[in-house]
Amino acid sequence: MGGSNPDRSRRFAEIATACFGYFIAALVLLHILRLDYTPVDHMISDYAVGHFGWVMTTAFVALSAGCLMLGLGMFAAGPRSIAGRCAVLLLWVATVGLLVTAIFPTDLETAASTTTGNIHTASFLVNVTSLVLCSLLFAVSFRQSESWRGYRWTGLVLAIALLAAFIAQFLTLHRGAPYGLTNRFFVAVLMVWFLMTATHLRRVTNFSQRATTQRA
Repeated sequence: MGGSNPDRSRRFAEIATACFGYFIAALVLLHILRLDYTPVDHMISDYAVGHFGWVMTTAFVALSAGCLMLGLGMFAAGPRSIAGRCAVLLLWVATVGLLVTAIFPTDLETAASTTTGNIHTASFLVNVTSLVLCSLLFAVSFRQSESWRGYRWTGLVLAIALLAAFIAQFLTLHRGAPYGLTNRFFVAVLMVWFLMTATHLRRVTNFSQRATTQRA
């Protein structure tokens, strides 16, 4: 990496962390503001419908921005293997998908199906699939990178947990199942993965900057 790259990559990681923090704070707040939406039978996307819907919409935009920033940081300072590059590409696919999710709100379970709701559902499928595959590809690539090798087991455990949460989510996508809870479990694991990966990206860039300074 060039002399200025560690600074830039660290800023990407910091902005990504702030975006993820906003998403988490907004989601927690909505659980307080919308007590009529019970977590058992309401996906988090339902918060974008009705009162305070703008909070969930901005949360999706923030999550999209976080994926973009993390992808930029990982492109600059992450593993350079084919698996690592494919993982970055999937982060950017999710970036676009989450913007679509924000623009097109979901249909509530009790409401009639609409084109907007169908687009939202399609974006949801793209997002979760992209992010699960992204975490798995990064877990493979971490072993092949000296800077990221120390994170390989954490990355692998989180990727497996995210895959398990993904499976649980889809096994409960039917009326009468606790799909709201599995949705929140998936999101919780995903946010841990995002924050842990962004944190290690900052560590990698800090180490790279110290090494560059010592050589100067």
